[in-house]
Amino acid sequence: MSLLPARSNGAYRGSPWAWRLLLLLGVVNLVRGGIHFFADDGGAGRIAGIDLSQGGDVIVMLFALLGLDQLTWGAIDLYVALRQRTLVPLVFALTFAKQTAGALVLWLYKPLSVPAPGKYGAVLTLPLLALALWLSLRTEESAPIEGRARATPATRRC
Repeated sequence: MSLLPARSNGAYRGSPWAWRLLLLLGVVNLVRGGIHFFADDGGAGRIAGIDLSQGGDVIVMLFALLGLDQLTWGAIDLYVALRQRTLVPLVFALTFAKQTAGALVLWLYKPLSVPAPGKYGAVLTLPLLALALWLSLRTEESAPIEGRARATPATRRC
């Protein structure tokens, strides 16, 4: 018995662009998660512009937890893109939901008062995530007919 199931890439029917975007997202998550987890200020001061003079240790700890979450998602993204492509739509749906909730928190529920890159990234990546989700759900049958024979009434019955 194994912790990881057998590869499911052969059963994936979505666009190859979707799993490639997930691969890219995994790398981005590993990079930003690494910064938040390993940098001495977690990127809170130098990158996000947050004043760490009061409660800085708590802020840095929270950024490290954020980084840990991003590192975890980066590993999941890479694993799914490389070995379990049938899960690509699910991962994009979860990521889109998480990113939408994050954008709502950062802009409406508990607005961030500093111009942190993540504040803008949360909103700017939503259309890309929606496109990637759509691409991952788009099957070969629903793709435009390019380079394959068009079905005629006689061949449709077969």
